[in-house]
Amino acid sequence: MNRRKFIKNTSIATVAAVSGISVSKLNAKGLAAPVRAKDSILKIGLIGCGWYGMVIAKAALQAGGVEIAAVADVDSAHLSESINELKSLQGSYPKGFQDYRELIGFANLDAVMIATPPHWHALQFIAACEKGLPIYCEKPLAYDLDEGKAMVRAAQKAGNIVQIGFQRRQNQAFRKAREIIDGGKIGNVLQVAAQIHFNPGKVDTKVQAPPASLDWDAWCGPAPKLPYRPSIGHRAWRLEKEYGNGHLVDWGIHNIDIIRKTMDFAMPDMIEASGGIFLLKERVTTPDTLIAKLLFDDIPVIWQHRLWGTGDLDPQFNNGVIFYGEKGTLFSSDTRLVLIPAGRDKKQEIIERPTPDMQEKHVAEFIKAVKTGNRTLISCSPEDGYQSTASVQLAMIAYETGSKLNWDSNGNHIINNPEAEQLQARPYRKGYKRPVI
Repeated sequence: MNRRKFIKNTSIATVAAVSGISVSKLNAKGLAAPVRAKDSILKIGLIGCGWYGMVIAKAALQAGGVEIAAVADVDSAHLSESINELKSLQGSYPKGFQDYRELIGFANLDAVMIATPPHWHALQFIAACEKGLPIYCEKPLAYDLDEGKAMVRAAQKAGNIVQIGFQRRQNQAFRKAREIIDGGKIGNVLQVAAQIHFNPGKVDTKVQAPPASLDWDAWCGPAPKLPYRPSIGHRAWRLEKEYGNGHLVDWGIHNIDIIRKTMDFAMPDMIEASGGIFLLKERVTTPDTLIAKLLFDDIPVIWQHRLWGTGDLDPQFNNGVIFYGEKGTLFSSDTRLVLIPAGRDKKQEIIERPTPDMQEKHVAEFIKAVKTGNRTLISCSPEDGYQSTASVQLAMIAYETGSKLNWDSNGNHIINNPEAEQLQARPYRKGYKRPVI
């Protein structure tokens, strides 16, 4: 076992230890996961049936042997539209609920899928764990670090099958990148960079009454209840600090996750970040410009984004990961790789590896794991999803505090930085109770 893999496995074991669950139980095949006949119909409950909820619901139906038996959403328009669309796709109407707790208590569900904004994930995920239900949960795992720890603990206690929605783990370009790196073609990787530059579209920022169909108080849930404006509501919440926590946590997290997967990284030891809101001050509350450095096993990972201008000097590299090796440099995006050998007059090699159905493959993997009761089929466990989520959360804490963070992987917490430590857990709004770690 190489050093990176040893550290990663040790870190996952630490997450288990902090949660009071043995590693043997953590890795036990089929623990508390009932085996269902391969030809039986899985009845799934969907929590959050807006845009992306319907994306993963359709992926589940495409996998086959599935019925979306119930849907829950705090927007009655989402409910009615999804119920009608699902009827046309599967031939039966799902039961509709405005309260996710009623859905989780609905009889005969075999699994749930969670596609709400991240500030709701912890409470919904833990409630499903307490019912022993298999879960497909969208990324990021949680809004804050301590929520993520509580979710890992709940899943370990339940022993249910859980897949976290890092669908790029199915991506053939990134799998090819690992093959090239493991084959030694670029030598030892000494630095990694990642970036996703883009210009967000304009959204209405005027404070106004929410749509009549939307229960805004319930949508905000345990998070602060901000005055409603379309720029922080449906689909636009990602760049709002209180709900999405910014571009790195929302979209960049995919690239950080795939770097961890490719390089066998666990958690960063040191994190620092700088940037600001320079051009989008009236539109967003998270940085439109950010540079973050995360030190994994003595290898720096540099993240950057600009939500303005033209992005990278060469636009073909606007979105992707760059592995800098002693013998060459490798760029990988969702669809293609560019291999640039070191030395003069060396020609770059372009390798096309599109994976248009990576979301469908990731959901199908979950469906198969639930049907067979085989958790080893899962690509992204809660423990693994926690590490990718916590890594970007730490970068945002470093940005907010303007300080360098040191992470203790044994104790699973920030070291000697009281201001940053306070940001590991956000207070819940009155009427909601934080889960216990």
